[in-house]
Amino acid sequence: MHHIFYCMKKMRFLSLAVWLIGFNLCFSPLHSQTSAYSVHFLDNQKTFPRISEMMSREDDTLRKQFQVKQLIWPARFVYIRSFKYDSELEVWVKNKPGEKYKYFKTYKICALAGSLGPKRMAGDYQVPEGFYYINEFNPRSLYHLSLGLNYPNASDRMLCDMSQPGGDIYIHGSCVTTGCIPITDGQIEELYVLAAHAKDMGQDFIPVHIFPVNFSNPRSVAYLNRFLINFNEFVPFEKSMQNAFYYFEKNHQVPPVVVNAKGEYVLEDVAIPTIQSPKIETKTALGLHHPVQPIPEDELAISVDKLPLYPGGNPAFKLFIDKLSADMIKELEPGQRKAFVLMEYIIDENGKAIYANAISGGNDKMNLKIEKAFTGMALWSPAVRQGKNVPIKLKQTIMVEAP
Repeated sequence: MHHIFYCMKKMRFLSLAVWLIGFNLCFSPLHSQTSAYSVHFLDNQKTFPRISEMMSREDDTLRKQFQVKQLIWPARFVYIRSFKYDSELEVWVKNKPGEKYKYFKTYKICALAGSLGPKRMAGDYQVPEGFYYINEFNPRSLYHLSLGLNYPNASDRMLCDMSQPGGDIYIHGSCVTTGCIPITDGQIEELYVLAAHAKDMGQDFIPVHIFPVNFSNPRSVAYLNRFLINFNEFVPFEKSMQNAFYYFEKNHQVPPVVVNAKGEYVLEDVAIPTIQSPKIETKTALGLHHPVQPIPEDELAISVDKLPLYPGGNPAFKLFIDKLSADMIKELEPGQRKAFVLMEYIIDENGKAIYANAISGGNDKMNLKIEKAFTGMALWSPAVRQGKNVPIKLKQTIMVEAP
């Protein structure tokens, strides 16, 4: 309790100090292990037959993975970092409050919507950026399973469109998205079980931090810097995200973030190293094909009232992606078992895919074939903004894996 009062005292200069990241800022909720809700959480989840079966199966699989990495199963504390541009979701674990988090694994995010930068209104097709925690376990999700996030948080409520901030942001399965964080069905099963065990053992607020890029990747940082040239209003926001990233890199503890009266994220009393954007080579790799984007970035919709829809909806789009992934297996290089190809593509105001570019992963031959498949898609129902059809850029990860 003394520690809590100490943290409160240290934040007196903020007119609004909101504890984020699952109240892991100043204490760990070990006392909640005695609450009826925590004690019976797994029992309640297992009343769903699919969850009971999945728990039995995934417990054994995860225990073996933890043994290989010399981690203690089950983990009492889970920390999740998501990197939008890099299409990655990292999982870190520990078993005592004072311990440093240890890396467990990285999941590839299957699809992305919108662009870099925080979510500021409903219908902007944005994945949020910021500091959140899991506030819902949904075993009946239409997307296999889902873990809800507490968007909008205290900062979002101050900086978003007050009348329509949006909501319903999840980490889920099925590899399709309208602004959430999708991973594969097998991956969401693992993550769901990991988080459920931590919840059952008292971690009521499992932190999920969503960053624009992985700041340790020079090319990702370079992409963010180019983005910020056109959207310089986001520079202070992304700087705070960068500071939080490096705090964790240095300490392997959840960064103590609060929100001030302006809705800005603040890291108080944190020694942040001087941060320089990494320099990268500007040479273009030989043999890579880079199609010319036909519509300038500033003419693409940032927010829409109606999202573009693949003919037949998300289930049909998933079938398209699954078939394309299977077709590309023969394009894997000798000895290669798996590839992740991150595609960006534009659906124009007529619903036509007029541009597709493989921006990472794969190989030249595979990427060209995937680009051709995307631009050959049937007409979508276009995005709509204020009653007018508008073009929008989307991203999608294609996972190619040999059987």
